[in-house]
Amino acid sequence: MAAILEPYIYEGGIHQHTLITELLEDLGGYLIQKVPAATEVTLVMLIPRDDVHLIEELGKKLLGKLERAPLTGTEIAVVSPTLASHHLPHSACDVAEFMRRGGSNTNMIGLARGMGRRVSLSDNYERKLINEHDLAVFSFGTFSDCIKNKKPKLLEGVTIPKIVTGGPLDIKTEDVENADLYVGGVGRVAHRMRKPGELSALDILLEKVVEVVEKMREDLAKDPLAVLPPRVMKEIHEQIPEIFDVYSPAPVTLQLDGLRVKLPYDEFHERVENLEFDEGVRLSDMASITRSKMKNYILVKIKRESEVGFTA
Repeated sequence: MAAILEPYIYEGGIHQHTLITELLEDLGGYLIQKVPAATEVTLVMLIPRDDVHLIEELGKKLLGKLERAPLTGTEIAVVSPTLASHHLPHSACDVAEFMRRGGSNTNMIGLARGMGRRVSLSDNYERKLINEHDLAVFSFGTFSDCIKNKKPKLLEGVTIPKIVTGGPLDIKTEDVENADLYVGGVGRVAHRMRKPGELSALDILLEKVVEVVEKMREDLAKDPLAVLPPRVMKEIHEQIPEIFDVYSPAPVTLQLDGLRVKLPYDEFHERVENLEFDEGVRLSDMASITRSKMKNYILVKIKRESEVGFTA
């Protein structure tokens, strides 16, 4: 039986941090992302549940800090109606930052141009781009009328879980058509959200997003993936060394049911399809590999065990 992996973030000095990564590899865990900054380093990891205490003890010896990061291995879209100043306020940036603190990779998406809600999502391209993520957080602003009656049309055709944020606290989820969840207290502001009440609202939003993600993980557990996304990431690192020449953040971005590989599709998709696993099994046997709507990247969606009849 495969070990249950728990998501954690380690923050500490860059000196001797390789002791952490070496122990993680020995334990059968996965390093998802390493972010060095001057003398400090941040490690995003998946650690076998029974061995978390070993990483924690070593981290203390190195004067570092280990914290659970429940959104590790997810990619979240933070969506605003337009890129205009009245639709892309500081709160959207703060929402994205709080999701990243939870371990997620986030992409900010501003819909349409100029006319806002009347022309946004008129091109199906935008819907397809949002649907490539695990979950979407829509920033709907401050006015109840807009949130309840006008902007819900932006949720149409989006098939992933949709969490709507807005300023009013008296709006219920059922008041926002097509929304899976509404979280108030995160409206449009002209400053960074730093006040106690504002930070509390962001904490609540993060908690709600974590709850949604945990339910998605429970659903996956009922019919597991044919291969774990971090295992595919490891094979990409070992079999496609060109990935280390990519300077975009998170060159291989994990999702709950797949990965986004930030290499040109035309040049590398066949090599991704032909990644070899145990006993000659290839990735194309266990996943659908398509062209991403984001910058011509490669999108990998892994099939369930019931679809392929085996696991790698």
